[in-house]
Amino acid sequence: MKRLTTTPRKDWQKIVEKQGLLYHTIDGVPYWDESVYYSFTMDQVDEIEKATGELHTMALAAAQNIIDNKRYAQLQIPDFIIPLIEKTWNEEPPALYGRFDFSYDGKNPPKMLEYNADTPTSLLEASVIQWYWMEDKFNKDQFNSIHDKLIAKFKSLKEYLYPGPVYFTAQDTWEDYMTIQYLRDCAEQSGLKIFGNKLTTESIRLEDVGWDSKDKVFIDMDFKQIKNIFKLYPWEWMIHEEFGQHLLECTDMFWMEPAWKMLLSNKGILPVMWELYPNHPNLLEAYFDKPAHFARYAKKPLLSREGANVKLVTAQDTYRTPGEYGEEGYVYQQLAMLPNCDGKYPVIGSWMIDQEPAGMGIRESDGPITDNFSRFVPHIIDGCCR
Repeated sequence: MKRLTTTPRKDWQKIVEKQGLLYHTIDGVPYWDESVYYSFTMDQVDEIEKATGELHTMALAAAQNIIDNKRYAQLQIPDFIIPLIEKTWNEEPPALYGRFDFSYDGKNPPKMLEYNADTPTSLLEASVIQWYWMEDKFNKDQFNSIHDKLIAKFKSLKEYLYPGPVYFTAQDTWEDYMTIQYLRDCAEQSGLKIFGNKLTTESIRLEDVGWDSKDKVFIDMDFKQIKNIFKLYPWEWMIHEEFGQHLLECTDMFWMEPAWKMLLSNKGILPVMWELYPNHPNLLEAYFDKPAHFARYAKKPLLSREGANVKLVTAQDTYRTPGEYGEEGYVYQQLAMLPNCDGKYPVIGSWMIDQEPAGMGIRESDGPITDNFSRFVPHIIDGCCR
């Protein structure tokens, strides 16, 4: 695993905009940074892929343990939403995607930092943008089958979708808009036909999703019933919205992602996984309460995002990030510092599409905590061994 510099393509901003990446620069600083890239050997990629598949299986087992033993309170999950979690778990509706975050230096086994299994972003960058960058710059390969697997997954949804369009909704931000438009495009490219008609899609702002109390259905701005919807909005936020109380009342509706994804994206899954698989090479020790033997550790809120309210304690220093999370409680995880590569700290985002490892993306930060100022950098596979 090497961090290498390269010359950005001429007019790279226009190139990535045409490919859908509108959110490529923040305050004059590139978020998509193609002045550097990471080179991996095939052995290293195989190691990341293997860890991703194993950890996903282990995460599902941890979710089953939470359900079987009614451990929802440890994850601060409200009682009223438990029936929907268990209903979707038992009915096994399709799950679309998720992203593991790894600390990995190319020498030691990848260590799982967390699993964003509900609303991960940086999807378009990982699937399409870095692939075309590689084709323009190198005659190499890449760990990346994300796009093809997404299209195949949408194509397989025929038996689950209700008649009518699939709606795509998110918060009103460039990053979220970009992600749902990409997923919407994948759905349309799938060629999926429902009841003889080609799949149609609609974008809708989250605040424009309404509730019809008479018919007990969700509706759009034209009062049409919403029967299929992908939401890039965390379940733990949805259940506290005004319409959250109605989620169990609407029975004929297909949600992506399913409600059981709340269990995997909650940091509380980390102590449960360690409890079930102690000393697994890809896991870090994790607990709901700080153990006495922890001198170097990460303290993470159960529900934080983009590195907010994280505390890292090393032998020499303590690092903190601000934010609005933490009231729901914390987990304590053995410290696995991100590698320092030329003063930058890369985190590996390894993607699951339709229950299969599908590729990776890398985000770099200026400090050891990956936050919302991190930059996306591409990668290639170059060589067969370490």
